[in-house]
Amino acid sequence: MGREAGVTTDALVIGGGPAGLAAAEMLAAEGLRVLLAEAKPSVGRKLLMAGKSGLNLTKEEEGFCAAFGTDWLAPMLALFGPAEARAWAEGLGQETFVGSTGRVFPRAMKASPLLRAWIGRLAGVEVRVRWRWRGWEGGAALFDTPEGEQRVEAGVTVLALGGASWARLGSDGAWAGVLAAEGVELAPFRPANMGFEVAWSPHMAAHFGSPVKGARLVAGAAESRGEFVVSARGLEGGGIYEVSAALRDGAPLVLDLLPEVPREEVEARLAKGGRESVGNRLRKRLGLGDVARALVMEFGRPLPEGAALAGVVKALPVTHAGPRPMDEAISVAGGVTRAAVDEGLMLRARPGVFVAGEMLDWEAPTGGYLLTGCLATGRWAGAHAARYLAQTQDVE
Repeated sequence: MGREAGVTTDALVIGGGPAGLAAAEMLAAEGLRVLLAEAKPSVGRKLLMAGKSGLNLTKEEEGFCAAFGTDWLAPMLALFGPAEARAWAEGLGQETFVGSTGRVFPRAMKASPLLRAWIGRLAGVEVRVRWRWRGWEGGAALFDTPEGEQRVEAGVTVLALGGASWARLGSDGAWAGVLAAEGVELAPFRPANMGFEVAWSPHMAAHFGSPVKGARLVAGAAESRGEFVVSARGLEGGGIYEVSAALRDGAPLVLDLLPEVPREEVEARLAKGGRESVGNRLRKRLGLGDVARALVMEFGRPLPEGAALAGVVKALPVTHAGPRPMDEAISVAGGVTRAAVDEGLMLRARPGVFVAGEMLDWEAPTGGYLLTGCLATGRWAGAHAARYLAQTQDVE
């Protein structure tokens, strides 16, 4: 099909995930005409996927910002942190509750009711799906659409195109080439919140899919008490994700399979084992379950005898072959650097264009941090884009 006539709007938002929807909401609240373009057939696809196992909105805890490993997002999270995220969800008719670990969920647990209510509140935003952005020609944003090429002229633009994981849900990182050609400084993409490959011995096959609970995972300065899973491909789950950045960057992984029991007590229990096999000693004297004992056998060989076995149980070194592929990661590090944008998240290389969400070079563990970070940066970019447009119009 040929080139279509151009479209003009006050504000253009590219990307229909949480950051893009949040930016669109802030822009529309200022009375602006907002066009939101999404490459996939519907908006919020990654949000819906995240909600399949219970939508973790945020986390109520002291030092919430510390989980982001940078002070870059601090002013954004100060305006929209855990309390505001919870109030935002309840403003959409979704009652929330706080779990035992401080994680906040909607009572419905699913993302779909919240997303439907949110889209309903954005009725004034013009949404176009199956519009794939491919860059700019002069001042116009270019899109490939089912109707042919579309050109959009906008007073301001917010890019919220996601990271480089879960390509089938829209986050394919293809935008990086476009921004690099514009002179935008980018940090290389790296997987975050991902599983790790392990070349298991055949005896571990019986334990694939089994969770490991109650252990402490240590990787350098990072620690987790979260549950993780032994899978055919390696180690996965929340406990692993919490230490995945340190593991990715080279820290060794060590498991304490009995974190509540001092080493001296573990030694004393093992000393009473007599002529029992190692497996029976681990089961009877220490109460280790099947999968925990299997991990000792897998990573602890050659196994010491007697009380010395306590050192393996309390500090089991885990050998892995590195992260799973980036497209399987829940999120990514890398993207648009802090130096590439101003305090309002506007690209220095392209005035009037703002960036939000996982496109920015920040990372955080799962547990509500990711969604809150996307919402906070989306709202920040949207508010500053509206302010910038008002200022430029005043000058004109």
